[in-house]
Amino acid sequence: MPNAIERAVDAAGGQSALARALGVTPQAVQRWCATGVVPPIRVIDVERLTGISRHALRPDLYPSESTTH
Repeated sequence: MPNAIERAVDAAGGQSALARALGVTPQAVQRWCATGVVPPIRVIDVERLTGISRHALRPDLYPSESTTH
């Protein structure tokens, strides 16, 4: 099952497409996919571009509403 950043890459049309949209290198996106970790500074932009929620991308930084009560 793909992790959240892999789903975001699919939604963006591939690693290179996501990299171009974010202004980062394809190698950076490849590293995020390999580790499953999106840098905090990029989470909101990835969410905006792909529709994959910040909660899915970085639950350590953005816990879902149901876990904050």
